[in-house]
Amino acid sequence: MAMGTRKQREKQEDIWIAHAELATAPGHPFYQRLNELLEAEGFDQFVEQRCAKFYAEKYGRPSLTPGIYFRSLLIGYFEGIGAERGIAWRLADSLALRRFVGIALDEYTPDHSTISRTRRLIDLDTHREVFSWVLGVLTDRGLLQGQRIAIDATTLEANAAMRSIVRRDTGASYEEFLRGLAKASGIATPTREDLARLDRKRKKRTSNKEWKSPADEDARIAKMKDGRTHLAHKAEHAVDLDTGAVVAVTLQGADKGDTTTLDETLCKAGMAVAEQVGREAELRPNDKPKVNVAGIEELVTDKGYHSGAVVNRMKTYEVRSYIPEKKQKGRRNWVGKAAEQQAVYANRRRVRGEYGKSLLRRRGEFVERSFAHCYETGAMRRCHLRGRDNILKRQLVHVGAFNLSLILRQLLGAGTPRELRNRFARLVVSVLLLFSNRNSQQRLRRCRGISGSVAKCVARSRTRLRCSLCRKSATCTTDC
Repeated sequence: MAMGTRKQREKQEDIWIAHAELATAPGHPFYQRLNELLEAEGFDQFVEQRCAKFYAEKYGRPSLTPGIYFRSLLIGYFEGIGAERGIAWRLADSLALRRFVGIALDEYTPDHSTISRTRRLIDLDTHREVFSWVLGVLTDRGLLQGQRIAIDATTLEANAAMRSIVRRDTGASYEEFLRGLAKASGIATPTREDLARLDRKRKKRTSNKEWKSPADEDARIAKMKDGRTHLAHKAEHAVDLDTGAVVAVTLQGADKGDTTTLDETLCKAGMAVAEQVGREAELRPNDKPKVNVAGIEELVTDKGYHSGAVVNRMKTYEVRSYIPEKKQKGRRNWVGKAAEQQAVYANRRRVRGEYGKSLLRRRGEFVERSFAHCYETGAMRRCHLRGRDNILKRQLVHVGAFNLSLILRQLLGAGTPRELRNRFARLVVSVLLLFSNRNSQQRLRRCRGISGSVAKCVARSRTRLRCSLCRKSATCTTDC
Protein backbone atom coordinates (compact mmCIF):
# COMPACT_ATOMS: atom_id res chain seq x y z
CA MET A 1 0.00 0.00 0.00
CA ALA A 2 1.49 3.33 -1.08
CA MET A 3 1.64 6.24 1.30
CA GLY A 4 -0.06 9.35 -0.04
CA THR A 5 0.90 12.93 0.63
CA ARG A 6 -1.26 15.50 2.40
CA LYS A 7 -2.10 17.29 -0.86
CA GLN A 8 -3.34 14.04 -2.36
CA ARG A 9 -5.55 13.37 0.68
CA GLU A 10 -7.14 16.83 0.69
CA LYS A 11 -10.56 16.83 -0.87
CA GLN A 12 -13.74 18.83 -0.70
CA GLU A 13 -16.18 17.74 2.02
CA ASP A 14 -19.54 16.39 0.89
CA ILE A 15 -22.46 18.75 1.31
CA TRP A 16 -24.72 15.96 2.56
CA ILE A 17 -23.79 12.74 4.33
CA ALA A 18 -26.05 9.98 5.57
CA HIS A 19 -26.36 9.45 9.29
CA ALA A 20 -25.37 5.79 8.95
CA GLU A 21 -22.11 6.82 7.28
CA LEU A 22 -20.91 9.02 10.13
CA ALA A 23 -17.74 7.86 11.83
CA THR A 24 -18.40 6.16 15.17
CA ALA A 25 -16.09 5.31 18.02
CA PRO A 26 -16.35 2.56 20.63
CA GLY A 27 -17.67 3.70 23.98
CA HIS A 28 -15.41 4.11 26.98
CA PRO A 29 -15.40 0.85 29.03
CA PHE A 30 -15.88 2.78 32.27
CA TYR A 31 -18.91 4.74 31.06
CA GLN A 32 -20.33 1.66 29.36
CA ARG A 33 -20.30 -0.17 32.70
CA LEU A 34 -21.74 2.86 34.48
CA ASN A 35 -24.54 3.13 31.92
CA GLU A 36 -25.33 -0.56 32.33
CA LEU A 37 -25.57 -0.02 36.09
CA LEU A 38 -27.90 2.99 35.75
CA GLU A 39 -30.12 1.28 33.19
CA ALA A 40 -30.36 -1.92 35.24
CA GLU A 41 -31.52 0.10 38.26
CA GLY A 42 -34.06 2.13 36.23
CA PHE A 43 -32.37 5.49 36.73
CA ASP A 44 -33.98 7.27 33.77
CA GLN A 45 -37.49 6.15 34.71
CA PHE A 46 -36.92 7.29 38.28
CA VAL A 47 -35.69 10.81 37.46
CA GLU A 48 -38.29 11.31 34.72
CA GLN A 49 -41.05 10.44 37.15
CA ARG A 50 -39.66 12.81 39.80
CA CYS A 51 -39.06 15.67 37.36
CA ALA A 52 -42.26 15.45 35.32
CA LYS A 53 -43.86 18.33 37.26
CA PHE A 54 -41.10 20.73 36.14
CA TYR A 55 -41.72 20.28 32.40
CA ALA A 56 -44.54 21.67 30.25
CA GLU A 57 -46.25 19.38 27.77
CA LYS A 58 -46.62 21.79 24.83
CA TYR A 59 -44.89 25.11 25.41
CA GLY A 60 -41.36 26.30 25.95
CA ARG A 61 -37.95 25.83 24.39
CA PRO A 62 -36.63 22.31 23.66
CA SER A 63 -35.82 20.91 27.07
CA LEU A 64 -32.98 18.84 28.48
CA THR A 65 -34.27 15.47 29.64
CA PRO A 66 -33.65 14.62 33.32
CA GLY A 67 -31.49 11.61 32.44
CA ILE A 68 -29.13 13.72 30.32
CA TYR A 69 -29.04 16.50 32.93
CA PHE A 70 -28.07 14.28 35.85
CA ARG A 71 -25.61 12.29 33.74
CA SER A 72 -23.96 15.57 32.73
CA LEU A 73 -23.42 16.43 36.40
CA LEU A 74 -22.02 12.94 37.00
CA ILE A 75 -19.45 13.68 34.29
CA GLY A 76 -18.30 16.64 36.37
CA TYR A 77 -17.12 14.27 39.11
CA PHE A 78 -15.71 11.49 36.95
CA GLU A 79 -13.82 13.88 34.66
CA GLY A 80 -12.79 16.32 37.39
CA ILE A 81 -14.61 19.36 35.94
CA GLY A 82 -15.90 21.96 38.36
CA ALA A 83 -17.75 24.40 36.08
CA GLU A 84 -20.88 23.58 34.10
CA ARG A 85 -19.37 25.41 31.14
CA GLY A 86 -16.46 22.95 31.21
CA ILE A 87 -18.89 20.03 31.38
CA ALA A 88 -20.68 21.31 28.27
CA TRP A 89 -17.38 21.70 26.39
CA ARG A 90 -16.20 18.22 27.37
CA LEU A 91 -19.52 16.68 26.41
CA ALA A 92 -19.46 18.30 22.97
CA ASP A 93 -15.87 17.16 22.41
CA SER A 94 -16.15 13.46 23.32
CA LEU A 95 -17.97 10.76 21.36
CA ALA A 96 -17.74 8.40 24.34
CA LEU A 97 -19.52 10.89 26.59
CA ARG A 98 -22.15 11.47 23.91
CA ARG A 99 -22.88 7.78 24.00
CA PHE A 100 -22.95 7.79 27.80
CA VAL A 101 -25.58 10.53 28.08
CA GLY A 102 -27.54 9.25 25.07
CA ILE A 103 -27.06 12.04 22.50
CA ALA A 104 -26.91 10.95 18.85
CA LEU A 105 -24.30 12.24 16.43
CA ASP A 106 -26.89 14.28 14.55
CA GLU A 107 -28.06 16.03 17.74
CA TYR A 108 -26.62 19.05 19.51
CA THR A 109 -25.13 18.64 22.96
CA PRO A 110 -26.49 20.98 25.66
CA ASP A 111 -24.61 24.21 26.25
CA HIS A 112 -23.83 25.51 29.72
CA SER A 113 -26.85 27.84 29.81
CA THR A 114 -29.21 24.90 29.21
CA ILE A 115 -27.60 22.89 32.01
CA SER A 116 -27.74 25.90 34.32
CA ARG A 117 -31.37 26.62 33.44
CA THR A 118 -32.35 23.01 34.10
CA ARG A 119 -30.58 23.06 37.47
CA ARG A 120 -32.51 26.16 38.52
CA LEU A 121 -35.74 24.59 37.26
CA ILE A 122 -35.45 21.34 39.26
CA ASP A 123 -35.81 21.98 42.98
CA LEU A 124 -33.48 20.97 45.80
CA ASP A 125 -35.73 18.19 47.13
CA THR A 126 -35.53 16.36 43.79
CA HIS A 127 -31.74 16.45 43.92
CA ARG A 128 -31.94 15.02 47.43
CA GLU A 129 -34.16 12.22 46.12
CA VAL A 130 -31.56 11.39 43.48
CA PHE A 131 -28.90 11.24 46.22
CA SER A 132 -31.18 8.92 48.25
CA TRP A 133 -31.68 6.76 45.14
CA VAL A 134 -27.92 6.25 44.93
CA LEU A 135 -27.89 5.25 48.61
CA GLY A 136 -30.52 2.65 47.78
CA VAL A 137 -28.29 1.20 45.06
CA LEU A 138 -25.45 1.02 47.61
CA THR A 139 -27.73 -0.71 50.10
CA ASP A 140 -28.67 -3.41 47.57
CA ARG A 141 -24.98 -4.23 47.18
CA GLY A 142 -24.17 -4.23 50.88
CA LEU A 143 -22.19 -0.98 50.74
CA LEU A 144 -24.20 0.83 53.42
CA GLN A 145 -24.35 -0.28 57.05
CA GLY A 146 -25.35 2.87 58.91
CA GLN A 147 -24.08 1.78 62.31
CA ARG A 148 -20.82 3.73 62.68
CA ILE A 149 -20.83 7.25 61.26
CA ALA A 150 -17.97 9.76 61.06
CA ILE A 151 -18.62 13.48 60.52
CA ASP A 152 -16.17 16.13 59.42
CA ALA A 153 -16.24 19.44 57.55
CA THR A 154 -14.14 21.33 55.02
CA THR A 155 -14.28 24.77 53.40
CA LEU A 156 -15.18 25.49 49.77
CA GLU A 157 -14.01 28.71 48.15
CA ALA A 158 -17.00 30.83 47.12
CA ASN A 159 -17.48 32.39 43.70
CA ALA A 160 -16.99 35.88 45.10
CA ALA A 161 -14.00 38.15 45.74
CA MET A 162 -13.01 39.74 49.02
CA ARG A 163 -12.41 43.07 47.28
CA SER A 164 -16.13 43.29 46.45
CA ILE A 165 -17.48 43.07 50.02
CA VAL A 166 -19.73 45.88 51.25
CA ARG A 167 -21.01 47.08 54.62
CA ARG A 168 -24.23 45.48 55.77
CA ASP A 169 -25.54 48.73 57.26
CA THR A 170 -24.60 51.34 54.63
CA GLY A 171 -23.65 49.30 51.55
CA ALA A 172 -20.32 51.13 51.26
CA SER A 173 -17.37 49.30 49.76
CA TYR A 174 -14.25 48.53 51.75
CA GLU A 175 -12.28 51.37 50.18
CA GLU A 176 -15.08 53.87 50.78
CA PHE A 177 -15.25 52.74 54.40
CA LEU A 178 -11.50 53.30 54.85
CA ARG A 179 -11.72 56.75 53.25
CA GLY A 180 -14.42 57.67 55.73
CA LEU A 181 -12.22 56.54 58.62
CA ALA A 182 -9.27 58.51 57.20
CA LYS A 183 -11.28 61.71 56.91
CA ALA A 184 -12.59 61.21 60.45
CA SER A 185 -9.00 60.91 61.69
CA GLY A 186 -7.98 64.21 60.03
CA ILE A 187 -6.64 63.09 56.61
CA ALA A 188 -8.55 65.14 54.05
CA THR A 189 -7.24 63.49 50.86
CA PRO A 190 -5.87 60.06 51.85
CA THR A 191 -3.61 58.17 49.45
CA ARG A 192 -3.50 54.42 49.00
CA GLU A 193 -0.51 54.24 51.35
CA ASP A 194 -2.50 56.12 53.99
CA LEU A 195 -5.43 53.76 53.58
CA ALA A 196 -3.17 50.69 53.82
CA ARG A 197 -1.47 52.07 56.94
CA LEU A 198 -4.83 52.83 58.55
CA ASP A 199 -6.14 49.39 57.68
CA ARG A 200 -3.16 47.65 59.31
CA LYS A 201 -3.74 49.48 62.60
CA ARG A 202 -7.39 48.40 62.83
CA LYS A 203 -8.37 45.41 64.93
CA LYS A 204 -10.61 42.71 63.47
CA ARG A 205 -10.83 44.34 60.08
CA THR A 206 -13.41 41.97 58.53
CA SER A 207 -16.38 40.55 60.39
CA ASN A 208 -19.35 38.66 58.98
CA LYS A 209 -21.62 40.74 61.18
CA GLU A 210 -20.49 43.93 59.44
CA TRP A 211 -19.58 42.82 55.90
CA LYS A 212 -21.22 40.78 53.16
CA SER A 213 -20.71 39.92 49.52
CA PRO A 214 -23.21 41.51 47.11
CA ALA A 215 -22.56 38.72 44.58
CA ASP A 216 -23.19 35.80 46.98
CA GLU A 217 -24.85 36.78 50.23
CA ASP A 218 -24.67 33.19 51.53
CA ALA A 219 -20.85 33.25 51.42
CA ARG A 220 -19.01 34.01 54.64
CA ILE A 221 -15.54 35.35 55.40
CA ALA A 222 -13.41 32.48 56.68
CA LYS A 223 -9.84 31.21 56.81
CA MET A 224 -9.14 28.50 54.24
CA LYS A 225 -7.07 25.35 54.78
CA ASP A 226 -4.01 27.02 53.25
CA GLY A 227 -4.24 30.02 55.59
CA ARG A 228 -5.82 32.49 53.13
CA THR A 229 -8.81 34.60 54.16
CA HIS A 230 -11.56 34.22 51.59
CA LEU A 231 -15.31 34.11 51.14
CA ALA A 232 -16.27 30.49 51.60
CA HIS A 233 -18.91 27.87 52.34
CA LYS A 234 -18.67 24.93 54.73
CA ALA A 235 -19.34 21.40 53.43
CA GLU A 236 -19.97 18.66 56.00
CA HIS A 237 -19.95 14.92 55.27
CA ALA A 238 -21.38 12.02 57.25
CA VAL A 239 -19.46 8.90 56.18
CA ASP A 240 -20.16 5.23 56.90
CA LEU A 241 -17.02 3.87 58.58
CA ASP A 242 -17.75 0.31 57.43
CA THR A 243 -17.91 1.03 53.71
CA GLY A 244 -16.70 4.61 53.09
CA ALA A 245 -20.04 5.72 51.59
CA VAL A 246 -21.20 9.29 52.23
CA VAL A 247 -24.57 8.94 53.97
CA ALA A 248 -25.39 12.66 54.17
CA VAL A 249 -23.94 15.97 53.00
CA THR A 250 -24.87 19.47 54.14
CA LEU A 251 -23.73 22.96 53.17
CA GLN A 252 -23.38 25.43 56.03
CA GLY A 253 -22.13 28.93 56.57
CA ALA A 254 -18.36 29.04 56.79
CA ASP A 255 -18.55 31.15 59.96
CA LYS A 256 -20.47 28.50 61.89
CA GLY A 257 -18.54 26.35 64.35
CA ASP A 258 -18.43 22.59 64.16
CA THR A 259 -20.42 22.18 67.37
CA THR A 260 -23.33 24.17 65.90
CA THR A 261 -23.57 22.26 62.59
CA LEU A 262 -23.10 18.73 63.93
CA ASP A 263 -26.73 18.13 64.85
CA GLU A 264 -28.10 18.99 61.41
CA THR A 265 -25.69 16.67 59.60
CA LEU A 266 -26.26 13.87 62.11
CA CYS A 267 -30.02 14.31 61.72
CA LYS A 268 -29.73 14.08 57.92
CA ALA A 269 -27.63 10.93 58.25
CA GLY A 270 -30.11 9.37 60.68
CA MET A 271 -33.01 10.10 58.35
CA ALA A 272 -31.10 8.59 55.42
CA VAL A 273 -30.35 5.40 57.36
CA ALA A 274 -33.95 5.15 58.56
CA GLU A 275 -35.18 5.58 54.97
CA GLN A 276 -32.96 2.74 53.80
CA VAL A 277 -34.18 0.54 56.68
CA GLY A 278 -37.79 1.16 55.64
CA ARG A 279 -36.92 0.50 52.00
CA GLU A 280 -35.31 -2.82 52.92
CA ALA A 281 -38.33 -3.84 54.98
CA GLU A 282 -40.65 -3.01 52.07
CA LEU A 283 -38.66 -4.68 49.28
CA ARG A 284 -37.30 -7.71 51.16
CA PRO A 285 -39.43 -8.33 54.26
CA ASN A 286 -38.27 -11.93 54.70
CA ASP A 287 -34.55 -11.38 54.11
CA LYS A 288 -31.96 -10.33 56.62
CA PRO A 289 -31.65 -6.51 56.44
CA LYS A 290 -28.39 -5.18 55.04
CA VAL A 291 -28.68 -1.90 56.95
CA ASN A 292 -28.43 -1.65 60.71
CA VAL A 293 -32.06 -1.70 61.89
CA ALA A 294 -31.21 0.19 65.10
CA GLY A 295 -29.87 3.12 63.08
CA ILE A 296 -26.75 5.09 63.98
CA GLU A 297 -25.14 3.73 67.13
CA GLU A 298 -21.65 5.29 67.10
CA LEU A 299 -20.44 8.75 66.11
CA VAL A 300 -16.78 9.62 65.42
CA THR A 301 -15.49 13.16 64.87
CA ASP A 302 -12.32 15.18 65.40
CA LYS A 303 -11.60 17.38 68.41
CA GLY A 304 -13.16 20.44 66.78
CA TYR A 305 -16.60 19.02 67.59
CA HIS A 306 -15.93 18.41 71.28
CA SER A 307 -17.82 20.25 73.96
CA GLY A 308 -19.63 19.15 77.07
CA ALA A 309 -23.01 20.08 75.62
CA VAL A 310 -22.39 18.16 72.38
CA VAL A 311 -21.28 14.99 74.18
CA ASN A 312 -24.28 15.21 76.49
CA ARG A 313 -26.64 15.62 73.51
CA MET A 314 -25.16 12.54 71.85
CA LYS A 315 -25.91 10.62 75.03
CA THR A 316 -29.54 11.76 74.95
CA TYR A 317 -29.69 10.66 71.29
CA GLU A 318 -28.51 7.18 72.46
CA VAL A 319 -25.44 7.48 70.25
CA ARG A 320 -22.00 6.53 71.59
CA SER A 321 -19.61 9.36 70.85
CA TYR A 322 -15.89 9.09 70.13
CA ILE A 323 -14.80 12.74 70.13
CA PRO A 324 -11.21 13.62 71.19
CA GLU A 325 -10.88 16.46 73.68
CA LYS A 326 -9.01 19.69 73.19
CA LYS A 327 -6.14 20.56 75.50
CA GLN A 328 -7.39 22.57 78.45
CA LYS A 329 -5.55 24.54 81.09
CA GLY A 330 -6.46 23.60 84.63
CA ARG A 331 -9.44 21.65 85.92
CA ARG A 332 -12.96 22.18 84.68
CA ASN A 333 -15.73 23.36 86.97
CA TRP A 334 -18.51 20.77 86.98
CA VAL A 335 -20.74 22.48 89.52
CA GLY A 336 -24.35 21.93 88.43
CA LYS A 337 -23.26 19.84 85.42
CA ALA A 338 -23.35 16.30 86.76
CA ALA A 339 -24.95 14.76 83.64
CA GLU A 340 -22.53 16.59 81.35
CA GLN A 341 -19.56 15.51 83.47
CA GLN A 342 -20.64 11.88 83.33
CA ALA A 343 -21.05 12.03 79.53
CA VAL A 344 -17.63 13.67 79.04
CA TYR A 345 -15.84 11.13 81.23
CA ALA A 346 -17.53 8.23 79.44
CA ASN A 347 -16.55 9.70 76.06
CA ARG A 348 -12.96 10.09 77.31
CA ARG A 349 -12.76 6.43 78.33
CA ARG A 350 -14.07 5.31 74.94
CA VAL A 351 -11.62 7.48 73.02
CA ARG A 352 -8.62 6.20 74.96
CA GLY A 353 -9.52 2.55 74.36
CA GLU A 354 -8.11 0.47 71.53
CA TYR A 355 -11.47 0.31 69.78
CA GLY A 356 -11.86 4.08 69.98
CA LYS A 357 -8.38 4.65 68.55
CA SER A 358 -9.15 2.31 65.65
CA LEU A 359 -12.33 4.27 64.90
CA LEU A 360 -10.40 7.54 64.89
CA ARG A 361 -7.91 6.08 62.42
CA ARG A 362 -10.74 4.96 60.15
CA ARG A 363 -12.31 8.41 60.40
CA GLY A 364 -9.11 10.03 59.17
CA GLU A 365 -8.96 7.58 56.29
CA PHE A 366 -12.53 7.50 55.01
CA VAL A 367 -13.68 11.08 55.63
CA GLU A 368 -10.53 12.69 54.22
CA ARG A 369 -10.74 10.36 51.24
CA SER A 370 -14.24 11.61 50.44
CA PHE A 371 -13.01 15.22 50.65
CA ALA A 372 -10.05 14.48 48.38
CA HIS A 373 -12.12 12.71 45.73
CA CYS A 374 -15.04 15.16 45.73
CA TYR A 375 -13.26 18.49 46.07
CA GLU A 376 -9.64 18.00 44.98
CA THR A 377 -9.68 15.55 42.08
CA GLY A 378 -13.40 16.21 41.64
CA ALA A 379 -12.59 19.93 41.17
CA MET A 380 -15.23 21.38 43.48
CA ARG A 381 -12.89 22.98 45.99
CA ARG A 382 -13.75 26.29 44.33
CA CYS A 383 -17.46 26.84 43.72
CA HIS A 384 -18.52 28.09 40.29
CA LEU A 385 -22.10 28.73 41.42
CA ARG A 386 -23.61 31.29 43.76
CA GLY A 387 -26.29 30.76 46.36
CA ARG A 388 -26.38 27.94 48.88
CA ASP A 389 -29.22 26.05 47.21
CA ASN A 390 -27.54 26.13 43.80
CA ILE A 391 -24.25 24.87 45.23
CA LEU A 392 -25.98 22.17 47.28
CA LYS A 393 -27.82 20.87 44.20
CA ARG A 394 -24.56 20.38 42.39
CA GLN A 395 -22.90 19.02 45.52
CA LEU A 396 -25.56 16.34 46.10
CA VAL A 397 -25.12 14.90 42.59
CA HIS A 398 -21.34 15.26 42.87
CA VAL A 399 -21.18 13.29 46.12
CA GLY A 400 -23.71 10.83 44.69
CA ALA A 401 -21.23 10.16 41.88
CA PHE A 402 -18.60 9.47 44.53
CA ASN A 403 -20.94 6.85 46.03
CA LEU A 404 -21.48 5.30 42.60
CA SER A 405 -17.71 5.04 42.23
CA LEU A 406 -17.69 2.63 45.19
CA ILE A 407 -19.82 0.22 43.16
CA LEU A 408 -17.67 0.66 40.07
CA ARG A 409 -14.60 -0.01 42.18
CA GLN A 410 -16.09 -3.43 42.94
CA LEU A 411 -17.02 -4.10 39.31
CA LEU A 412 -13.98 -2.70 37.49
CA GLY A 413 -11.40 -2.20 40.22
CA ALA A 414 -11.43 1.57 39.55
CA GLY A 415 -13.79 4.34 40.56
CA THR A 416 -12.97 6.86 37.81
CA PRO A 417 -11.92 6.65 34.14
CA ARG A 418 -8.48 8.02 35.02
CA GLU A 419 -7.95 5.33 37.64
CA LEU A 420 -9.00 2.66 35.14
CA ARG A 421 -6.42 3.99 32.68
CA ASN A 422 -3.76 4.07 35.40
CA ARG A 423 -4.53 0.50 36.38
CA PHE A 424 -4.05 -0.61 32.79
CA ALA A 425 -0.73 1.22 32.69
CA ARG A 426 0.33 -0.46 35.94
CA LEU A 427 -0.65 -3.84 34.47
CA VAL A 428 1.61 -3.24 31.47
CA VAL A 429 4.46 -2.18 33.76
CA SER A 430 4.00 -5.23 35.97
CA VAL A 431 4.12 -7.53 32.93
CA LEU A 432 7.33 -5.86 31.77
CA LEU A 433 8.80 -6.21 35.25
CA LEU A 434 7.83 -9.89 35.29
CA PHE A 435 9.77 -10.57 32.09
CA SER A 436 12.71 -8.49 33.33
CA ASN A 437 12.72 -10.47 36.59
CA ARG A 438 12.86 -13.72 34.63
CA ASN A 439 15.81 -12.45 32.63
CA SER A 440 17.56 -11.29 35.80
CA GLN A 441 17.01 -14.70 37.41
CA GLN A 442 18.62 -16.40 34.40
CA ARG A 443 21.54 -13.99 34.61
CA LEU A 444 21.79 -14.65 38.34
CA ARG A 445 22.02 -18.42 37.73
CA ARG A 446 24.82 -17.87 35.24
CA CYS A 447 26.58 -15.58 37.71
CA ARG A 448 26.26 -18.16 40.46
CA GLY A 449 27.93 -20.70 38.24
CA ILE A 450 30.86 -18.37 37.61
CA SER A 451 31.17 -17.44 41.27
CA GLY A 452 31.02 -21.11 42.23
CA SER A 453 33.98 -21.98 40.02
CA VAL A 454 35.85 -18.98 41.37
CA ALA A 455 35.18 -20.05 44.93
CA LYS A 456 37.00 -23.34 44.35
CA CYS A 457 40.24 -21.47 43.81
CA VAL A 458 42.64 -20.94 46.65
CA ALA A 459 43.01 -17.26 47.38
CA ARG A 460 46.72 -16.55 47.49
CA SER A 461 47.46 -13.35 45.60
CA ARG A 462 43.95 -11.88 46.12
CA THR A 463 43.52 -10.81 42.49
CA ARG A 464 40.10 -9.16 41.96
CA LEU A 465 37.93 -10.68 39.22
CA ARG A 466 34.61 -9.15 38.09
CA CYS A 467 31.67 -10.98 36.50
CA SER A 468 30.71 -9.55 33.11
CA LEU A 469 26.97 -10.00 33.77
CA CYS A 470 26.24 -8.85 37.30
CA ARG A 471 29.50 -6.88 37.79
CA LYS A 472 30.06 -8.50 41.17
CA SER A 473 33.68 -9.03 42.15
CA ALA A 474 35.23 -12.18 43.58
CA THR A 475 38.76 -13.06 44.77
CA CYS A 476 40.86 -15.67 42.99
CA THR A 477 44.49 -16.65 42.58
CA THR A 478 46.50 -16.08 39.41
CA ASP A 479 46.66 -19.86 38.84
CA CYS A 480 42.95 -20.14 37.91
